[in-house]
Amino acid sequence: MSEAATLERAEALMAEGRTAEALALTEALVSGDAPTHLALASHSGALKLSGRVADALVFDRQAIQRFETSPVAWHNYAATLDDLGRAAEAVEACEQSFRRGMDAAQTFAVYARALRAAGNHPRADYAYRQSLMRAPGENAVAVEFANYLWMQHGDVAKADAILDLAFHGGAPPAPLLVAKATLYDAAGDTERAMTLLDAASRKMPDEVIVMMAATDFALRLERVDEAERFVRLAEAAGPGERAVIQYAAIVDLAQARPDAALAKLREALETYPEDQSLWGWAATAARAVGDPLYGELCDYDAMVTAYDLPTPEGWASLEAFLGDLGKVLKTLHPYGQHPTNQSLRHGSQTMHLLTGSDDPAVRAFFQAVDGPLREHMARLGAGTDPLRRRNTFDYRIQGAWSVRLRSGGFHKDHYHPEGWLSSAFYVEVPEAAQGDDKQGWIRFGQPPFITDPPLPPDHFIKPKPGRLVLFPSYMWHGTVPFTSDETRLSIAFDAVPR
Repeated sequence: MSEAATLERAEALMAEGRTAEALALTEALVSGDAPTHLALASHSGALKLSGRVADALVFDRQAIQRFETSPVAWHNYAATLDDLGRAAEAVEACEQSFRRGMDAAQTFAVYARALRAAGNHPRADYAYRQSLMRAPGENAVAVEFANYLWMQHGDVAKADAILDLAFHGGAPPAPLLVAKATLYDAAGDTERAMTLLDAASRKMPDEVIVMMAATDFALRLERVDEAERFVRLAEAAGPGERAVIQYAAIVDLAQARPDAALAKLREALETYPEDQSLWGWAATAARAVGDPLYGELCDYDAMVTAYDLPTPEGWASLEAFLGDLGKVLKTLHPYGQHPTNQSLRHGSQTMHLLTGSDDPAVRAFFQAVDGPLREHMARLGAGTDPLRRRNTFDYRIQGAWSVRLRSGGFHKDHYHPEGWLSSAFYVEVPEAAQGDDKQGWIRFGQPPFITDPPLPPDHFIKPKPGRLVLFPSYMWHGTVPFTSDETRLSIAFDAVPR
């Protein structure tokens, strides 16, 4: 098979989700002494789809060394650096690409993200606008920029205007409408979000994404009969889709049909056995009907553990380390508002991968959590349940971010669909968390929507500075709101089997 045919086949396999097969093909193409530019790029792409972003960077670096004048090679290198959270290097790589003639919307989008992460906000604003000038209908960039503007300024109209520009530029309307509803909800106007989605559902009944969003917001407002109507439209528009089955089960739980919900979820899990979302809802349905599956999935004593971090090497005490860590994290929280698409409210969240930081305290944190992670995997052991059967006793960090909550702040109950083990590490904790009313505590077991019967939290852990909590990613978890003049500063990350 020629290289061109091999690359075409590899791209087709990646599009089908058959990443391991694609990787085997591209690996053969880059194993020689002089792999082509396209072979290096394709192999890097396959590695990134496999979650091996750091390995992909090796081949992107090889491409800029061998094809130094190629703007595409520099773009690919910049994109991978950005994926790794290495913002300053990604900015420089984008500028190298521009110097070699690159003028693509995609490169300006990477440049915007890297500038944002590096703290150059005026330049990031410019780069987002340059990207949308070149590709005005690029939905993902418009949604990302609108969210960025909201976090910076708290101005709904300013963020909304970007979504409108994308619509007039030819972006698909359904995702933009969902993004608008999400923006309104983040700003505290869930009724406006519901009104928009209700109108959209009548004009575009075949858009599954609109019907599922309408179901979601109806459930948030506890309008269960409306949620039933929307989910039936979703089933008609997308019969058999995984997300539609899940929302149908959620509506069953709200309508006092937990047995039906559990049956739907069990059937879906036969097709998607590693889906963390389905396992999270299956646990909820099992709890509602008294099925032993709940105890298997949510054995809090065995699966949720708090570890008090040892003092990292180079610091005289844990307090000194947390002080240095807190200082650098606070520089990464310039935003006045929470993201539109995350679980926190009344606070801010960093928007790039913390493992890419070159700050000594941040790097020491990830070295320090290695021991607790390995101890936790050893404690879990092997088994046949959805958590233990994936336990390889090794891991890689899938995502890592920091959250700073102010008074009234909390996390809505949620799970992490891309993780295996998730975490909460407390850097600073308000004094209010020391009380018996559990302000600022992490809670487990309570789903985010109304259920019949009601399912309150089933487990709590008290936060304290230096404490790391590890738990399965499919477990519902949230934060009890707190009232204080102090803030609550934390780091969270997801780990997946290596």
